[in-house]
Amino acid sequence: MKLKLKKKNLIIIIAAAILLIGGIITSIILLSNKDNKDPDENKEVNKEEEKKEEPTVQIVDLNSTSRPYAVMINNIGAARPYHTGLQDAYLVYEIVVEGGITRYLALFKDKTNEVVGNVRSARHYYLDYVLENDAYYVHWGWSPQAQSDISTLDIDNLNGLIYSSPYFFRQKISGVNTEHTAFTNLSELANLADRLGYRKETNKDLLLNYSATSVELPSDATDATNIDLKYSGSSTTNYVYDSEAKVYKQLVNNKEHTDYETKEQYTVKNIIAYQVGNTTITGDNKGRQDLDNIGSGTGYFITEGKSIPITWEKDSRSQQTVYRYEDGTEITVNDGNTWIHIIPKSGKISIS
Repeated sequence: MKLKLKKKNLIIIIAAAILLIGGIITSIILLSNKDNKDPDENKEVNKEEEKKEEPTVQIVDLNSTSRPYAVMINNIGAARPYHTGLQDAYLVYEIVVEGGITRYLALFKDKTNEVVGNVRSARHYYLDYVLENDAYYVHWGWSPQAQSDISTLDIDNLNGLIYSSPYFFRQKISGVNTEHTAFTNLSELANLADRLGYRKETNKDLLLNYSATSVELPSDATDATNIDLKYSGSSTTNYVYDSEAKVYKQLVNNKEHTDYETKEQYTVKNIIAYQVGNTTITGDNKGRQDLDNIGSGTGYFITEGKSIPITWEKDSRSQQTVYRYEDGTEITVNDGNTWIHIIPKSGKISIS
């Protein structure tokens, strides 16, 4: 009996030992496999994390080949309170027209806004900026000079005088003259461009270089928290820097410039400002202007609370304007919208 017990105990001990040894071996194998596998797995995980963390430009799709829409925006005082959709423009030009007032040329790329405006008539020198961006020109009417140049230069244009709803429409705004109530629908404009057989893909790169991370300006950049851009005695664009949001709040004649639909004040990430000559066209009974904008000159690039002197150069109406630091390096703008202010030499640029 004792022998049987001893034998039984021995078997149990041996079985336990086998199980223990098996467990140890299994653990060693698992650890070995983990050691062999982890480095590659970690590399893949790290690569994925790097891809996710790498910042990308948001204001425009750098890989998009679609053409932008350049919309002529009315900026007379009576129309300004009804501006709609301008915050979604990646690029806006402000240039003087007759009477010392200005108009905007707002560029939208891959946007589907149903209401943008208010839309106004074309002026011939705005075509230079339509061309440099290879854009469809969106306007409601035209000056004689613009009408002639649109035909001569074969501009792909979308005119509210010719095409009505759903492409262009009037908003019912009480107490406002009809000429200030014109708007457009970007989604419908795309259908109109298709209908007219206009080329869809752009033949030019974006006008500006963009950085997804904060641009490092040259060491001689100076503080720029308040900017006044005087076009005439009746028209000044003002900016006040918001250091928390790192954007400039826009005002016109020291009054907040707000969107009619959102009620939010317009903000701008990058500002380019320079001055050119302008003259009244001889014999034009409306006092329309000519612009001395082909050539070169100096100006300022303003972003994130700093200003730096730059040069500009535009060799022809269709050539893109090139903006450079004084050492000749082409500028790169921060990720966000950019307003280019082309101011008469009779005006003034004040930065503090």
